[in-house]
Amino acid sequence: MRQYVSASPLLATLLLLAGCQHTAAVPDREPVGSPSSASSAAPAADDNLHAVTWMQTSAEYRANAMQTYRAALAQLDAALADPQWDALVPADRVVPATGLKPAVVVDIDETVLDNSPYQVRLIRSGLAYDDATWAQWVAEQSARPVPGAVEFAQAADARGITVIYLSNRTLDQRTASLANLRAVGFPVADESVYLGKGMPVEGCQQASGSEKHCRRQWVSRHYRVLMQFGDQLGDFVQPRPNTPQKRAELLEQYGQWFGERWWMLANPSYGDWQPALFENDWSLPPAAQRAAKQRALDARD
Repeated sequence: MRQYVSASPLLATLLLLAGCQHTAAVPDREPVGSPSSASSAAPAADDNLHAVTWMQTSAEYRANAMQTYRAALAQLDAALADPQWDALVPADRVVPATGLKPAVVVDIDETVLDNSPYQVRLIRSGLAYDDATWAQWVAEQSARPVPGAVEFAQAADARGITVIYLSNRTLDQRTASLANLRAVGFPVADESVYLGKGMPVEGCQQASGSEKHCRRQWVSRHYRVLMQFGDQLGDFVQPRPNTPQKRAELLEQYGQWFGERWWMLANPSYGDWQPALFENDWSLPPAAQRAAKQRALDARD
């Protein structure tokens, strides 16, 4: 489960102003919508509705994903040919990359598989993410591929590059997840390419089971990583602490890697960018979370 942090005085004030609404504890995968009290003046706010509608219906979302994977494929041969090329940060690289087998590391959810139908169910029911409904969705094995992802993965596989699926789906969801990936055309070498949340990594400890730092270290012992793909910053490097300032610092430090070694997919629906705005305190009710988001906006006034 997520480790909760105490709210700052500012957020405590927001909590007081928000009233006595209640939100269930939120697990490691970020929520994708939450119920609000109905208002006689206007429909209840739903932060996720606009995001998921864009992801499911817009040509722009599909174009964004396709151009990301096509641009990555255009650089893949150069990365493969360069023995010094590596897409892991020094903290994740524990064994020299030279001479290791080549791989690309991809997140699963909203990076290669599209789970927006699950999010639509939450929107229509007025519920928030929970482990039980998510596990049911994973078991259905009905997620579709993100545009462009299958074509890239198959091209990498044809070049002898192993595709590693480094996901915060859990270890017990491996069989269903790999079946879903295979069914829509992704190459799956064997079960070892699935690195799920909860995977033990010898000699590495981390603060949260959802962090990927240790699993990237495991990859570094076996592969030279040509590229990484994800939908949030933690898929590439661990923001610690998870604050807007730290995330901005990491982007400044590694920004030149995006569009070269790192490839970001658009996901406005959920991710660690959101709790960074309210000090990662998921105990705050939706109104207080929304107030923190409002305060983060820049209107230049």
